[in-house]
Amino acid sequence: MRRIILITVIAVAAFAVMLIARLPASWIIPAAPGAYSCPLPGGTLWNGACSGLVMQGRTVGDVTWKLHPLPLLTGTVAAHVTLTRPDASADADLAAGLSGNHIQLRNLKAHLPLDPALIPQLPPGLRGSAHMDLALVRINKGAITDLKGHIEAQDLHRIGSNPARFGSYSLDFPGGTPQPTGELRDLGGPLSVQGTLRITPEPGFDLKGTVAARSTAPADLAKEIEYLGSPDAQGRRPFALAATF
Repeated sequence: MRRIILITVIAVAAFAVMLIARLPASWIIPAAPGAYSCPLPGGTLWNGACSGLVMQGRTVGDVTWKLHPLPLLTGTVAAHVTLTRPDASADADLAAGLSGNHIQLRNLKAHLPLDPALIPQLPPGLRGSAHMDLALVRINKGAITDLKGHIEAQDLHRIGSNPARFGSYSLDFPGGTPQPTGELRDLGGPLSVQGTLRITPEPGFDLKGTVAARSTAPADLAKEIEYLGSPDAQGRRPFALAATF
């Protein structure tokens, strides 16, 4: 998303200098391979499209945008951006300073598969889907500084030689906290989970909580969580995970 904004920033700066009312998007967006490229740009800078946007060698999908002219008077690039591809979609109102260091997203709605091909940080065998409905996301120099809304990870499962199904989970972020912190809970399934996920400035995350196997959990899965340590009186075992990107 950040690189999409930077494309728009560069385009609008060129537009302001050249004072052309309807500059074709294909004059600005690069078609040659690189950090990002757009093989099939279309439309104008005010209402543009990029079919087959590529970022760092990965095909992201088809992007369309509609720029709002008035925020340009205050040095802000604001646009409604939509991303579509066969297995994913995203839609949001974006605003950014001309430097691209400060980015704000509002009304972000997205659906995407949990696949390492799209999200390299995921464990290779983990699969499922993610759904986001976020009223606000603020990003400062690549780090998330505020987050408000709802995220669901649905039908999490492990593929490979040791398959397992983990169920579905939700994260709710209230917004307005010094470091964005969401409440984690399960949405049914073999595991009862409660915890918190804190977004750290590195950027990264710090996840802590408790887990217990329900009576419907497969024996192999119940055995796996025993390695987390001794249970409390309610049968819950603590877990913690931290990572940086």
